[in-house]
Amino acid sequence: MTAPESAPSIYDPSGQLLSSEESKESSSLMWGIIEEAFEYSNKNSDSIPEDQSLLDFFKIKLQEKDVPAPLAERVLQACRSWGDYVGGSIEKQSLKFFWLEETIDGDTYANADVELSTEVVSIESREPAASDDDISQPSRIHITTALGDRRSFDEVIMTAPLGWLKHRSETCFTPPLPPRLRAAIGNISYGRLEKVYLTFPTAFWLSPPDSNSNGSSNGKNPPFFTQWLAPTYIPHHHPLECVHLSSLPAPHAHPTLLFYTHGPLAAHLTSLITALPPTSPLYLATLADFLRPYYALLPHYAASSSSCSPVAALATDWTHDALAGWGSYANFQTGTGGALDGDIEALRRGAPERGLWFAGEHTAPFVGLGTVTGAWWSGERVARRAGGLYFGGEGKGEEGGGGEEEEEAAAMNGGVGGKRGGTGLGA
Repeated sequence: MTAPESAPSIYDPSGQLLSSEESKESSSLMWGIIEEAFEYSNKNSDSIPEDQSLLDFFKIKLQEKDVPAPLAERVLQACRSWGDYVGGSIEKQSLKFFWLEETIDGDTYANADVELSTEVVSIESREPAASDDDISQPSRIHITTALGDRRSFDEVIMTAPLGWLKHRSETCFTPPLPPRLRAAIGNISYGRLEKVYLTFPTAFWLSPPDSNSNGSSNGKNPPFFTQWLAPTYIPHHHPLECVHLSSLPAPHAHPTLLFYTHGPLAAHLTSLITALPPTSPLYLATLADFLRPYYALLPHYAASSSSCSPVAALATDWTHDALAGWGSYANFQTGTGGALDGDIEALRRGAPERGLWFAGEHTAPFVGLGTVTGAWWSGERVARRAGGLYFGGEGKGEEGGGGEEEEEAAAMNGGVGGKRGGTGLGA
């Protein structure tokens, strides 16, 4: 997780735009403390109380640094945007396991039968061998779909999201999952992050561009992020942030604002649209009306101008998606007993003795947790292990290769991870 390359534009609780110096000062201090929190959590995880949160760490550091009260208050408001990265509030972000949130900076499939819209409702895995001397042919694993089809396989890799496992693992698996796996699924928290895209006829928030500026403001790109701090002019007072997709480099820039929401606000917003067809005028109007108090503060907004009225909208709705487990991805909250890194490792190992393996962002190398790249890595790893049982190399139901440290070092050299907004069920 890294700080934005440029300072965001920030609106204070009264709706006033902070100066670029104030925004830069607040953003730099906030991300500096986040970096300190990663380092502190890495070094002191064993001794940090389970109920200590990232917000507690911010308060301590701001006091230690003797930050003036107005700036400290702005940073405490701005740091609540951390929830938009993990899908949960900063008050619940565990400092003890904060190190697990640190991420990296930024083939074709042949001879495979891919079935879409086919939900798996039960999995019957084989019983473990009675002893190491048992050389009998292992039984196959049977899965049943929602349509009642029953299929048999030698090995099954579950890429179901953690949220789905939380809701269905007790009823889906026969025999029940081993106690260690059930405990791991219960211990790891699951976030709720939602994204909303609003597209306008033009990027009205940009100053009139020069002929050679490619859509930028007088040849200079505007801030990539905008934050609204605990707005007092909106009944729910919920802070929000957005990304200006108009600030992407040519030819990828387009007049779209990407808003991030989490927690109760995400639940409320999605409840307004979950029953509406995404192509309906009411869907667009609902999202536009809800977010208007925010984007109406952007430069050059005029209520009477058609350029300032969204023409398209799209929102995720993982909160109401059963296959996503009514959420987005794993996070690590306060008050969780045990060792969450051990829980991740337990899921990573799976139950190979039963022919049952797990993949997904919640089983990724630590630097890839909660990212699409991490989910990809986890699939590659488990494919090598399961395939090794039949083709040699890694496998035998154990982790292969040079261990977690070597695997994460290799992972750091390939690809860029980004937080995702949910996933589907695969088996």
